[in-house]
Amino acid sequence: MVVRRYGVLTSARDKSRWDWTLMNMVPEWITQEHVDMARETVAKKGEAPLLEALRLEPLNEGLCVQTLHVGPYDDEGPVLEEMHTKFIPEQSLTMTGRHHEIYLGDPRRTAAEKLKTILRQPVLNEPAIQR
Repeated sequence: MVVRRYGVLTSARDKSRWDWTLMNMVPEWITQEHVDMARETVAKKGEAPLLEALRLEPLNEGLCVQTLHVGPYDDEGPVLEEMHTKFIPEQSLTMTGRHHEIYLGDPRRTAAEKLKTILRQPVLNEPAIQR
């Protein structure tokens, strides 16, 4: 089974301000009971400081705008900026949450200029209210 890592980040490129969640896709048959059993097994093996933060929850984003970014992770900022300030408003859409970065490669084995990341922003199909 291939599991892709999803990093949910704020749009800020100041990494010290990031509020992120690491997500893994799991099959639909995985239940909270499975998660609880895995948590107990890991806890018996020793220190796991973030074990209690582990949670199982669905992610239903609905309509999204997304693009494929090829290149270093640090170069995603301008692409997100254009998505947020130009493309989404031009399409009369409204952002509805934090964007997601879906990493399609292994940065340990891929040259930075060849890294592929899907940049995804949940949206509503209605224009933003101008204030």
